[in-house]
Amino acid sequence: MSTTPRAPTQPSSADDVATGPAVPGAGPASALGDLRVLDVATLFAGPSAATVLADFGADVIKIEHPRKPDPARTHGQSKNGVGLWWKILGRNKSAITLDLSHEEGQQVFLELVRTADVVIENFRPGTLERWNLGYDRLREVNDRIVLTRVTGFGQTGPRRNEPAFGTIAEAMSGFAHSTGQPDGPPTLPPLALADNISGLAAAIATLTALHRRERTGEGQVIDLAIIEPILAMLGSQVTVYDQLGIVTQRRGNRSENNAPRNTYRTGDGDWVAISTSAHSIAERVMTLVGRPDIVHEEWFRDGFQRAQHADELDEAVGSWIAQRPTSEVVEEFSKAQAALAVVYDVAGVVADPQYAAIGAIATVEDADLGPVRMPNVLFRMSESPGAIRHTGRSHGADTERVLTELGIDLDRQERLRAAGVI
Repeated sequence: MSTTPRAPTQPSSADDVATGPAVPGAGPASALGDLRVLDVATLFAGPSAATVLADFGADVIKIEHPRKPDPARTHGQSKNGVGLWWKILGRNKSAITLDLSHEEGQQVFLELVRTADVVIENFRPGTLERWNLGYDRLREVNDRIVLTRVTGFGQTGPRRNEPAFGTIAEAMSGFAHSTGQPDGPPTLPPLALADNISGLAAAIATLTALHRRERTGEGQVIDLAIIEPILAMLGSQVTVYDQLGIVTQRRGNRSENNAPRNTYRTGDGDWVAISTSAHSIAERVMTLVGRPDIVHEEWFRDGFQRAQHADELDEAVGSWIAQRPTSEVVEEFSKAQAALAVVYDVAGVVADPQYAAIGAIATVEDADLGPVRMPNVLFRMSESPGAIRHTGRSHGADTERVLTELGIDLDRQERLRAAGVI
């Protein structure tokens, strides 16, 4: 019988539900509470960068077209017509509408830029310039502004104007070529991997530019192509090719750098994964599974050479694991201080006590769905922790509030609404 833990369907108590103000902004005491970010990007890479900043207190204003909402709102699965991914991606952000292609919309945007520190956008190169909202124009109203541009191929080069999504980056970077079984096709991830890696990179780049601004008083432009960060995640492949002429091939779950490293099925039918990147752990694993003799082989001392003997090592480890229930496998590996994890499905993740102990899953009250569980902020800070203050808000929910705070009175807002600008 499987021992993979299953998640309860509701929070265990009212105390588990995080509640907060209906609008974002944790105040100046938070790590990024003194920053205002204008998020005019769509889908995942740019908006996920803005979400990271919002989670740690930045006042992020999500700007969408009045009649063409961000497609992320309806991407993926929904409940009662409510997009679930959006509740995560749009969290901690104000939601306003503004047509940036309209002259009056451009004027309102520039008024917002005067109050902002960062603009995050992912339009095709030249789009902001066509709307008279290029960086030179933004600097005229705010010379401290940081413009973070996240596009498929970057602002220059022969493919700069082509459409691109994370899938294209996963293919073009070599990631898909490296992933999958040796005799199978290149394999794409079933999730927005390149986009989310790019989002993290864009958040780091933005904070780096802001740090420099503290010294110089000057903003700058960040040009990030989605094809770049995932390439950097492939480790030494480019250098190995450059120096040795070797093109990395698919190895399934195995590594070319160490062994044993794979997934193995237990007697209960669960899957477990192990890693032996450290030589001492490799020794403990082989001793545990009854093959201490292998430890004394000359080739065993080096992880790369161990990988050349993966068939023999996998046979020893896999047969030992297959003869035992999951609970015994986990217990014995723990006793041996060897690295092992049960391969969870998402229900296992939600129910896991280690994730619970570090607060990796948060429960947040949502106006449409009630209590909603989602991944918590990325890391814990002792003095200025991040927080999920609310889930993604409805299209344009904060337009009137944000524009009123900007000094745009209700009469002007009504004229803008009548003209289709908001």
